[in-house]
Amino acid sequence: MYQELRSAWNELTAPGARFEVTEVDVRGVAIKTYVNAPSSLRDLWLLSADFADNDYLVYQEERWTYAQAHQQVAAIASWLKAHGVQPGDRVAIAMRNYPEWLLGYWAVASMGAVVVGLNAWWIGPEMVYGLNDSAPKVLICDEERLTRALEHRDEFPDMIFIGVRLPEAIEGVVSWSELTANPGTLPDVSIDPDSDVCIFYTSGTTGSPKGAQLTHRGCVANVMNLAFWAATLGLVAERAGKTGGDPEAAAPTMAALVTTPLFHVTANNCVAHGATLSGGKLVHMYRWDAGEALRLIEAERITNLTGVPVMAREVISHPDFATTDTSSLTGLGGGGAQLQPDLVSKIDSAVETARPNTGYGMTETCGVITSISADYFIDKPESAGPALPVYDVKLVDDDGNEVPRGEPGELWVKGAPVIRGYINRPDDTAEAITDGWLHTGDIARIDEDNFIFIVDRKKDMVIRGGENIYCAEVENTIHENGEVAECVVFGVPDQRLGEEVGAAVFLNKGGSLTADELRNFCAERISRHKLPRYIWFTTEPLPRNANGKFMKRDLKVQLDPAKAG
Repeated sequence: MYQELRSAWNELTAPGARFEVTEVDVRGVAIKTYVNAPSSLRDLWLLSADFADNDYLVYQEERWTYAQAHQQVAAIASWLKAHGVQPGDRVAIAMRNYPEWLLGYWAVASMGAVVVGLNAWWIGPEMVYGLNDSAPKVLICDEERLTRALEHRDEFPDMIFIGVRLPEAIEGVVSWSELTANPGTLPDVSIDPDSDVCIFYTSGTTGSPKGAQLTHRGCVANVMNLAFWAATLGLVAERAGKTGGDPEAAAPTMAALVTTPLFHVTANNCVAHGATLSGGKLVHMYRWDAGEALRLIEAERITNLTGVPVMAREVISHPDFATTDTSSLTGLGGGGAQLQPDLVSKIDSAVETARPNTGYGMTETCGVITSISADYFIDKPESAGPALPVYDVKLVDDDGNEVPRGEPGELWVKGAPVIRGYINRPDDTAEAITDGWLHTGDIARIDEDNFIFIVDRKKDMVIRGGENIYCAEVENTIHENGEVAECVVFGVPDQRLGEEVGAAVFLNKGGSLTADELRNFCAERISRHKLPRYIWFTTEPLPRNANGKFMKRDLKVQLDPAKAG
């Protein structure tokens, strides 16, 4: 079946084909990109106007067609332009997954400005950091995020505050209804494909989040990658006689459940962009709940559910699963963390119409690097799939030298989806990207079919339910407590969330601190999802190696979660 995959792959990327690949020069580096890709997200948005009567956004009892969404996007962009937002300016969005997130996003992107997606979990000081770092002209918030931001309003005297779904008017805050009250025209702008369209914050090798600069070319290439993988599987199935006709004509219109935050590339770039390009429907949830997800799957005829792996596991194990009509589902899977091999087969057997799927990617690649699904995922459940057509890939050792095929090494990738860099971080950009090659920080191997297997993480990071948590940030917070002499933070395996945060702590002489006291101390300084679930207080200083570095791996093996506080 891998020969059939390669044959379809080559046909779809051949000269003159829909997914023909070429090389272009971007900032002095030759990179692969799609010949037929729209040049910007503005162009992608304009293409979706053809789906005028299709449902686009659904939230509880509210519903927007594509025509209605285009009217509101034009009105929002017109208002922003009238209030001083120009191409290249930044507009920050901080809210849960309300439909206004995407309406604001498309308005900003389509007028050549830059969306700053602030993490909705951030508390006040973290929001201040992001706003100072990105310097937006406008901040769009829901009530909860607005309350946090207004506590620091004096620090941003020139920034326009816009409130979404406010129960009452707030002095000095523009109501969302003002933006959409009057018809407007989308500003006519010319957009450089390699200019920034979005800044998403990601944890990295320093103690504070880094603003990754996603470009129009990168985001468009990502959605084209997703379309390519679907088309390739469709062609393989057609040739095997499994579709009964043209696979694109036979496929139902996409209806996706938005389960993860839109300030991440999984929900925004992979789910929302993909649905928009195909005229699909995006169904929003107030918060994740497996029972509510099942209700929506049946009521809205959901075809795709993509979230962190635990979501798929909770859906198929929910008490209501057996009595819910899930026959509309064609794909069920996740991103943000590797699907456990047992979950791959459970998905395939639990939902007759749906096939398991996943993708491996990063904020720094505007979305996916690889994709895998259906029979290929069943056959290689530990794999992330092959790198998609606009990527060059190589595995390297610690000195940047390529390792022989079959041996593990750090995965480096180059191509259109790689970010331009990190705002205000030239040193971090230079460390992460070498001559166009992004250092993923992940250790991988590549098999004889060119399928990639992620075997370890080089970066010191915990991935909890798809959220990246930088260990040094949590360690720094714990060290702010005067009772603490030493601490080490690391990931503890968790079946539900992939990993939980663990902390080994050695107190100063005479120090007295309980696990709950330490968590409460941290909760005043960092988001709750970063708080250590497991805390061990050691009676001896934490072990170090000859270089003076903490022996984190030894601690992870030695410390028993059952004995943690």
